Amino acid sequence: MIAAHSMKDKTVALFGLGGSGIATAQAIIAGGANVIAWDDNPDSVARAQGAGIETGDLRQADWKQFFSFILSPGVPLTHPRPHWTVDLARAAGVEIIGDVELFVRERNLACKNSPFIAITGTNGKSTTTALIAHIIKTSGRDTQLGGNIGTAVMTLQPPVDDRHYVVECSSYQIDLAPSLNPSAGILLNLTPDHLDRHGTMQHYAEIKERLVAGSETAIVGIDDSVCAAIADRLERTGKPVIRISKRMPVRDGYFAEGSNLIHAKKGEANVVASLAGIGSLRGEHNAQNALAAFAACQEVGLSVEEIIAGLRTFPGLAHRMEQVAKLGKTLFINDSKATNADAAAPALSSFPRIYWIAGGLPKEGGIAALSGFFPHIAKAYLIGEAAPQFAATLGEAAPYEISGTIGAAVEHAARDAASDGATEPVVLLSPACASFDQFQNFEKRGEAFRSAVLALAGASPIEGAN
Repeated sequence: MIAAHSMKDKTVALFGLGGSGIATAQAIIAGGANVIAWDDNPDSVARAQGAGIETGDLRQADWKQFFSFILSPGVPLTHPRPHWTVDLARAAGVEIIGDVELFVRERNLACKNSPFIAITGTNGKSTTTALIAHIIKTSGRDTQLGGNIGTAVMTLQPPVDDRHYVVECSSYQIDLAPSLNPSAGILLNLTPDHLDRHGTMQHYAEIKERLVAGSETAIVGIDDSVCAAIADRLERTGKPVIRISKRMPVRDGYFAEGSNLIHAKKGEANVVASLAGIGSLRGEHNAQNALAAFAACQEVGLSVEEIIAGLRTFPGLAHRMEQVAKLGKTLFINDSKATNADAAAPALSSFPRIYWIAGGLPKEGGIAALSGFFPHIAKAYLIGEAAPQFAATLGEAAPYEISGTIGAAVEHAARDAASDGATEPVVLLSPACASFDQFQNFEKRGEAFRSAVLALAGASPIEGAN
């Protein structure tokens, strides 16, 4: 745990008592502060009380006693309207921050030299975060991985000189972290997202920009116009900017050509690594993730050789183009995290011959946006509530069957792929749907796929697969 010494002897209000909220409250208490915590869910309040955290209805509190208000990132700060606690804090002139801001203050207080890489973007941030942490850990360095990727940042080990922090930051967390100052900040890309919480694309982009604006070195993907403009704007302020592109050469920065990662300096370009043969980093989208990781790891002192070793051994994220097994020449890929059409597109673009398992609880627009990838589909195996809708969209563009369940889909897809003459046919679960018609979440769906694949006679698990 990182004790929040920056709050010592203060009284702090906290709202939101999920896992990270309770961890943050405990960190504040460990730092010598008093905390009064609350949640709209009585069960969450009871859990906090059971963990020894003082609770109290913040509607009835005297807000003049509070030095800070710690808000869970899942609670609205601005849109569609501020939460009632936000109104009370603002009326009392109390600062509103989150757990990432607490982490930043502790690092500034205890050891500002500890390397700190922060990652954000609309897509790819979890893979990039995991990849960077894997590369640094593989090099033998002390590596702490947390933030939006699932580990509460205040549960990490306290800052010391040679301890490296790799922290994924959502827009909600950045909005509550005004002092965010990573050694290297990464902004991968921006497309409209979470506008129900940020109001407009402009506001969403402004929040994301704060992460790189506060960094010592800004690493910015320039393949969309919004991020390209941010890179230009930061450079005009004198901020060191490293541009990365998965689609076009850059004069200074990193770009990809096929599977090659290329470093350019004043127009002189050199290949520094290749992703050829690294199954967990297939596809253009993973080239961008790898470019960002390469640049960030260089910034915190890793050698090219150390970075390449980490790239080659990266197992990938569970449920995100996860290589599960081989059966003969057939490769089985779990992309259960693809819960809409846009999220399924990277996997469909990465393989030439696909036996596609798709369906679930449909999202608006269905799979019409994926029609450009239908020529890659050898056959589709449709499951869940979306099956009739997806069948209508596929029409005569690709053969399909309505399999109903993941178990049946895996069995039938494996049988059909086994007779395919392609060099490496792929059975791909990339549902382009939510999971809630048949599963509790996309993780449970991915686990069901993995179990069905590994139950196939002769299936060989891929070493390093999650």
